[in-house]
Amino acid sequence: MTATDWTETPLGEQLTFQRGFDITKKEQEDGPYPVVSSSGIKSHHKEFKVNGPGVIIGRKGTLGTAFYVDSDFWPHDTTLWVKDFHGNDPKFAYFFVQCMGFEQYDCGASNPTLNRNHIHKLPVLFPGLPTQHKIASILSAYDDLIENNTRRIAILEEMAQAIYREWFVHFRFPGHEHVKLVDSPLGQIPEGWEVKKLGDAIELPYGKALKKADRKGGDVAVYGSGGIVGYHDEFLSAGPGIVVGRKGNVGSVFWSDVSFYPIDTAFYVKSDLPLHYVYFNLLLSQQFLNSDAAVPGLNRNQAYSNPFLIPENDLLDSFTQQIAPIFSLTRSLRSRNRNLRTTRDLLLPKLISGNLDVEDLDIDVGMATEAMEETTA
Repeated sequence: MTATDWTETPLGEQLTFQRGFDITKKEQEDGPYPVVSSSGIKSHHKEFKVNGPGVIIGRKGTLGTAFYVDSDFWPHDTTLWVKDFHGNDPKFAYFFVQCMGFEQYDCGASNPTLNRNHIHKLPVLFPGLPTQHKIASILSAYDDLIENNTRRIAILEEMAQAIYREWFVHFRFPGHEHVKLVDSPLGQIPEGWEVKKLGDAIELPYGKALKKADRKGGDVAVYGSGGIVGYHDEFLSAGPGIVVGRKGNVGSVFWSDVSFYPIDTAFYVKSDLPLHYVYFNLLLSQQFLNSDAAVPGLNRNQAYSNPFLIPENDLLDSFTQQIAPIFSLTRSLRSRNRNLRTTRDLLLPKLISGNLDVEDLDIDVGMATEAMEETTA
């Protein structure tokens, strides 16, 4: 049962949508304004068409995807954007359209297409403005925490990469002042280090085919050459581990903290060396070449012939001690984000439909944010 300030009305009387504006990639000149397509922000342009804040949904290709933009922006021709909010809260409108299921209103003959005149007639339940503000505040608090954690993860990853480069690219590792450089196939390297072939340092077994229809949706991440492509209930490689793109995204490198399933567009890594070092070496020091004219592909024997620098064991151990806590913290933050997304996704339809009444709720967003941080830590 919904609260008293909710009104049934056609969607078009609450939000008026307008088709976006065509612009090719060639016509765009780099600038501060995001160009929003049906798949999100893919580029920026020096000019904008609409003043922010804005709400944009996918119109062609990918239907119903929803995006919120604070700044002025250019909505691409593949989108519909909200031209008139009729006094409603834009952030609430953003969350509201996520629950509309617009993909079911496809009217395209060949490509998926959304018609704004059709969706304007759809009956919806819309709450009063005070309730809109409360719902938007609750859901925004989740999104803000997720975004904050994501920024922290990016900073930690930059820190880890900086340590690798400092130690193993620029050779400014602890105690380097007392180690002389000697000639090697890679140029001068610290004395005691070795240059081997990549194939002498690691093994790259093939992933195993697992069709989308055969994935059971468990807790095990399924990796392709572009990263996680689904979930399954069995793993192929015990974690932690490393995935290397073989077909499509040649030489892409992914780290998995836990056991995982690499499919046949990827290799996974076996090595007796510390995996943290191997991961950053593959990510930052290797040049993998495409060996296929049709579909981009990585030839394993060609990869095995790449030079691979192996520092002394004591330094590798010290590097692992430096990096492991950083990886532990990023793992914790990713786990928090998964919990936050799960909770937000559970709350979203209940709040937007009015089944979870917030009309009489006295919300302190700051306290709510702190409480969520504690429960998801």
